[in-house]
Amino acid sequence: MELNPPGRVALLSLLIWSCASVATPLPAALRSAPAPSTSPKPSRPPNIVILVADDLGWADVGYQGATTATPHIDRLSREGVRLSTFRTSPLCSPTRAGLMTGRWPIHYGMGDSVITPWRRYGLPTTEQTIAEMLRKAGYGRRGIFGKWHLGHYEKRFLPLNRGFTRFYGFYNGYVDYFTHKREGELDWHSDFAASHDQGYTTDLIGRAAAAFVAESRPDEPFFLYVPFSAAHSPVQAKPEDLARYAHIAEGDRRTYAAMVDSLDQAVGSVLGAIDAKGIAKDTFVLFFSDNGAVSRYGSNLPWRGDKGGVHEGGVRVPAVVRWPAGFDGGREVPAPMGYIDVYPTVKRLAGLTGPDPNPLDGLDMLDVIRGAAPAPSRDWFTYIAQGAPEAIAIDDGAWKLVVRGGSVLDVTLAKGDAGRAGSPSVELFRLDRDPGETTNLVVEHPDVAARLLERLQRFRRLRMEGAPDFREGSEGFKPPKEWMIAK
Repeated sequence: MELNPPGRVALLSLLIWSCASVATPLPAALRSAPAPSTSPKPSRPPNIVILVADDLGWADVGYQGATTATPHIDRLSREGVRLSTFRTSPLCSPTRAGLMTGRWPIHYGMGDSVITPWRRYGLPTTEQTIAEMLRKAGYGRRGIFGKWHLGHYEKRFLPLNRGFTRFYGFYNGYVDYFTHKREGELDWHSDFAASHDQGYTTDLIGRAAAAFVAESRPDEPFFLYVPFSAAHSPVQAKPEDLARYAHIAEGDRRTYAAMVDSLDQAVGSVLGAIDAKGIAKDTFVLFFSDNGAVSRYGSNLPWRGDKGGVHEGGVRVPAVVRWPAGFDGGREVPAPMGYIDVYPTVKRLAGLTGPDPNPLDGLDMLDVIRGAAPAPSRDWFTYIAQGAPEAIAIDDGAWKLVVRGGSVLDVTLAKGDAGRAGSPSVELFRLDRDPGETTNLVVEHPDVAARLLERLQRFRRLRMEGAPDFREGSEGFKPPKEWMIAK
């Protein structure tokens, strides 16, 4: 996701390291699982629906205490399972890349930054997407409705060449909600063609996704991916939605609330189509935000930080999952999991086994969600390097080490160095006791810091070199007419 100027540009790719041999065991409270689900096993692979909000903060939904009206998201939280420690990257493109591949974006040049309009790069075609994987599993209809943001410089990067059979939406981020333009050109498409449909983007996305569900066949599972643009800037809302929030005096916060309301309406359109089709029981629905909110609009409380940062506010997001045929709802699962776990979990749902073209870093979390298995011991990694010195973090379930302001490869924690002023800065938090990341314990526990630093540096060395910088090509850039990609 693009940072809105003049937002901070520290990119936190919350990456999950499945190398258990180096992970500190999780606290007992997180290892414990809820009571196993008693739901019967489904007779066929489920329909798979993934709904991704854009810049939606932890505290911006009703079930987390927001006053904004989100009855449909709240319904999912009641009927499904609340994933209370679900993490993402702190920016859009890295989250989408990890979701699509089940792999750390740092491997393939997508971990540093977003895909800007002028960037001559995209999700490499050597990476298998979740849609390509589901094609192999027999999912004949695979639709994406909304924001792609994984590359558009060449046709090979576009959704219909990455495993999807239907695309309706836009290639870039930061598209105007009413004109559908980016860089002065229309960026709205139906498959490969430009679309001149009129309307508010969130409404159009919701209606098109609902129509995809309505057109589904009862005997054939489908894959539906709906990456909304709401509530990402530009901060624009429909007058009828704004009218419901006249009690909010501050302009941008009022508009943001109306945008979240509109997002929820679109989620309701998709859920309503599922209900009308009579397929709710056999449909796996996952909803989450691609990163934390921009704090001047939304709220990530009680977490520290916001979008683009390496603290919890940038990456710990609202997330719920519902699948009546597969597990009971009305529960909370606190086990750490995140965006790159989606691919391997969906692979399990689809009944696929065997190796992938590239080794996965995410884990199949289905049994954890069901309550049939404890949370695995694992490290979560985070990395960002967009337009500012690098920032990186590791969380082992109890401790979290954060390095900001420079390369972690330059950091040493020799005696007397821990907690020193200057760049890079080093912070150590006992996250299981201090989830707000308020107290830096690096001086008190240098041995813990050193142990985590070694693993963090090992992760950083995985970074693919040579991917073009997100600013490269911006000078004098002119977009193609109606963002039609010719080659």
